[in-house]
Amino acid sequence: MGKSTRERHRTASLPEERRRAILELVDTQQLVRADDLAEQLGASVETVRRDLLALEQEGLTRRVYGGVTRPMTRATEPPFELRRATRLAAKRAMARLAASLVRTDAPVILDIGTSVAELARVLPTSFHGRVLTNSFLAAMQLTSRTDIELYVSGGRLRGGDLACYGPHAETLFEGFYGGIAFLGSGGVHPQIGLTDHHLGEVRSRQIMLNHADQAYVMADSSKLGQVAPVKVCDLAGLAGVITDDGVDPTVAQLLRDAGVELLIAQTLPSDSETEGSPMS
Repeated sequence: MGKSTRERHRTASLPEERRRAILELVDTQQLVRADDLAEQLGASVETVRRDLLALEQEGLTRRVYGGVTRPMTRATEPPFELRRATRLAAKRAMARLAASLVRTDAPVILDIGTSVAELARVLPTSFHGRVLTNSFLAAMQLTSRTDIELYVSGGRLRGGDLACYGPHAETLFEGFYGGIAFLGSGGVHPQIGLTDHHLGEVRSRQIMLNHADQAYVMADSSKLGQVAPVKVCDLAGLAGVITDDGVDPTVAQLLRDAGVELLIAQTLPSDSETEGSPMS
């Protein structure tokens, strides 16, 4: 017979095991006191407080009066100019891994996002198929590829990201089936799922998910365990989540426990170089 939740938690002696247990308890109980955590984990209050500090620094929990709870939702997305210039090494590594999943002739669907735009930049030269996108950032990376059949959705344009959304954008994706989709994200949480910042763009993303043969989310490690304001979908329908090697082991294990295939891209020293597309 399997161990109870309490028994499992009391056997958590390593920091990673304790912190994973804390996150499980926070998700089920919403608000947990440090004293109660210490009792359930069989650890000292001082040890638990160190764990809570580490989890808070990772953005995975939030200390409040009376205990610890889930982190606050990321209500706003950082400005585009900041996002496109940060975590460049991670995005390049993720793009390289994502590109390795592309088949020679199968259609590719590219969603909005700076990481997905980086994938467009490194789409293999062996690929000669159809690309559908609602991102002018991604499309601009492919305009010189005469061997690619490129479709851009149109619709209302959101500045910065040059993202197309609304009924006109949705119509393009409703008319195509199959292929492999690469989605952007505002947050990927083991229980809450895939979330985003822009309500008007969620429907297009859901159509991509429903029509593609496979759908992968590209989310650098800072987005894992985070929650943006608008839910896109549960994680069950995803082929996998592509992230970078900076992922916290505790968060990685929670995602795997939730049934997610986590594809971790290894960054290289050259990934940090500033040369290359400004769209990354």
